[in-house]
Amino acid sequence: MLLPRNANAQQTEAGWHLHLPAGNTSLYRYAQIDDYTPLPRRRFLWQVGSTLRLRARVSASELPGTWGFGFWNDPFSFALGLGGMGRRLPVLPNCAWFFYASPQNYLSFTDHFPGNGFLAQVFSAPRVPSFFLFPALLGFPFLLIKLFSKWLRAKFARRYIAEESRLLPVEVTTWHDYCLRWDETGTRFSINGEVVFETSIRPQGPLGLVLWIDNQFAAWRPDGTLSAGFLPNPPAWLEIIALSASRA
Repeated sequence: MLLPRNANAQQTEAGWHLHLPAGNTSLYRYAQIDDYTPLPRRRFLWQVGSTLRLRARVSASELPGTWGFGFWNDPFSFALGLGGMGRRLPVLPNCAWFFYASPQNYLSFTDHFPGNGFLAQVFSAPRVPSFFLFPALLGFPFLLIKLFSKWLRAKFARRYIAEESRLLPVEVTTWHDYCLRWDETGTRFSINGEVVFETSIRPQGPLGLVLWIDNQFAAWRPDGTLSAGFLPNPPAWLEIIALSASRA
C-alpha cells in the first residue's frame, strides 16, 4: 500500500520513488510503501525464514528525519480500524531493518549501541498482547520526569527488549544492493553481496514489510530525556528498484 502524507510515492518502471517536498516543522511529511496497513498484527505476512532484497539510493547522506526498509511490527501504532487501517494498539518492538536516523533521533535502549546514523538494526521483544500493555500508557506523563524515565529505560526497556545494531559506513547516495535475511539462527545484513552485520538476535513475527522516508524524529536518550517532533527538510527522496521479498 502507498501511504504518502504531504509527500509523493510513485511507482516507476523499475521500482518506487518516494519524495518529500521541502517544508518547515509544521507538517509531518512521509512517503511509505507497506504491505500491512489494513491488517491486524496477527495477520502480518512475514515470519522467520524471510529475505528482503532491493537496490536503493537516497538524495543526500544526511537528511532530517528517518528513512529505511525492512520488517517490523508497527509497534507504536494506535488505530481503531478507521480509514482502511487495521485495528492496532501499541506493543513492544520487533524489527529488522536498514535504518537511517538523523542526529535529532536516539532510537536505542542500550547505551553502547548507536542511536542514530545509518544502521543495520534488530529489536526482539516478547509478544505481549496489547491489552496487557495498554494500562501502562496511563503512566506516559511520568516519562517527562527525567529520573523516572531514565530508570524505566534502564530497568524495563533493556531487560525486555533485546537489541543489536551497527553503524554502516556506506555512501547511501549511490546505488547499492541490500539484502536482509531473518532466519532461525538470527539476522544477517549484506550490502553488494558482502555480509556487513550478523547477529543471533532475531525479531518475533509476524512482521510487515515497510519502506519509507519522513521528516520526523524521536529520541529516548540515556539521561531519560524524551522528545519527538517534525524537522524542516530540503527536497528529499528515496529511490528503490529490484525489490523482492521471499519466505523459505
